Amino acid sequence: MPSYHLTQLDELEAESIHIFREVVSEFEKPVLMFSGGKDSIVMLRLAEKAFYPARVPFPMLQVDTGYDFPEVLATRDRWVDRLGVRMHVASVEDAIKDGIVVDDGKTSRNRLQIGTLLNAIEEEGYTAAFGGGRRDEEKARAKERVYSHRDEFGQWDPKNQRPEVWSLYNGRLHEGEHMRIFPLSNWTELDIWDYIRREEIDIPSIYFSHRRRVFERGGMLFSETDFNPCRPGEEVTERTVRFRTVGDLTLTGCLESEADTLDKIIEEVAASRITERGATRGDDKFSEAAMEDRKKEGYF
Repeated sequence: MPSYHLTQLDELEAESIHIFREVVSEFEKPVLMFSGGKDSIVMLRLAEKAFYPARVPFPMLQVDTGYDFPEVLATRDRWVDRLGVRMHVASVEDAIKDGIVVDDGKTSRNRLQIGTLLNAIEEEGYTAAFGGGRRDEEKARAKERVYSHRDEFGQWDPKNQRPEVWSLYNGRLHEGEHMRIFPLSNWTELDIWDYIRREEIDIPSIYFSHRRRVFERGGMLFSETDFNPCRPGEEVTERTVRFRTVGDLTLTGCLESEADTLDKIIEEVAASRITERGATRGDDKFSEAAMEDRKKEGYF
């Protein structure tokens, strides 16, 4: 007798595809926030499957800090070319020049993404923005609903969220408000990697182990770049490393690893007892509530 039971990945995929279709049927102008990392790529693959054989019916939005890894930008361009999706790039550098955000020399480009993103959403009139956040990543993201309401200032109130009983979503908005949508909420990092292996998904090469010149800062290894010069006492060495997450290269650390295949990465992630953000994202180490503070202001 044939088995009609879905695997865990099949159930997660079906839930995410349902969310994509629900949002497109309900919201006037959705957009998919795309960083070029593994989660946003999996999200884009799910959107592709949700509307196949038609094209993905919404654009992609990247908030470019100017400090992105070249390998990530190359992967982004391959996906855009293959799917024929419109790519909206909101540049932090341009936002600084236009006076939308203020670079005081102390605030990181990662934090300056907030004003840049909110300005892009307001200018384009996006009413729903898909994000690749997962509840297992970080405590603040664990508080998010699938439909995460943002007020007219783009801000998030974790104590004032809408119930989602029986996976019923309330997308009602007032003028100027928008909704953040998280189709991967119930996925884990291991689920993401299992899905990448199953679907043979194209991802940036820096997720696999490679030789790189790095230096240690704050207990993490950072890439040697012109944007991130060494400080007194820091020494550059060449090591075999890989990245568990990608973002602003001045704040995104790597880890020593020999995992140069998907099977090895999955084995490594399965044995890990710390999330990818906790292990390698410097912007989450400023304070215990760093991520939640940024999200309240309008972060991804």
